[in-house]
This record gives sequence, structure tokens and C-alpha cells, in this order.
Amino acid sequence: MKKKDNIQSLGDALTLLVQSLGIENQIEQYKIFDVWNEAVGQQVAKVAQPERLVNGLLIVSVNNAPWRTELTFRKKEILEKIYTVTNSHSITDIKFR
Repeated sequence: MKKKDNIQSLGDALTLLVQSLGIENQIEQYKIFDVWNEAVGQQVAKVAQPERLVNGLLIVSVNNAPWRTELTFRKKEILEKIYTVTNSHSITDIKFR
């Protein structure tokens, strides 16, 4: 059997599809839903979970007001952790609600 020249791996085909659709940035942003617990740690993950993304703004649902206040003060630190874990700066801000 002769190997065809136009065969490519599934990973390469998916990469090309994502690029052609222009959704690379959105895919990068949605990584946070998979790595949130790792990025923020167990204690924070127990009281706060990512809810949705809107143009680089991550909306995070928080169980109570004291934690919401604490996380708001720690927003810069949390963004840095997200950047480290995702290796991306596609999330530009966080809103805790």
C-alpha cells in the first residue's frame, strides 16, 4: 500500500481548522475552565468557579461576599497564576460576582 502525500495527523488538521476559523484566542481562553483549580488552588476553588468568558473578561461566581472581596483584592495575583498555568495572556480581566 502506498502512503498518500496529503495525509496529515488529526492534531495538525484540528490546528489548521482552528486557525482557519480564527478562534485560536477563544480556545486559549477556555483552557481556564480545565485548569482553574490548579491555577487558584483548592481553597479558592471550593468557593469560586469560572462561570463564563466575555471578550477576555472571566466572570467568576463566588459563594459569599467576604470571599468575593478577598478575591477582588487578589485579582492581579490570580491573573498572574492563570497566565502561568495556561501560558497565555488571553484572559485580560476577572469579575467576581
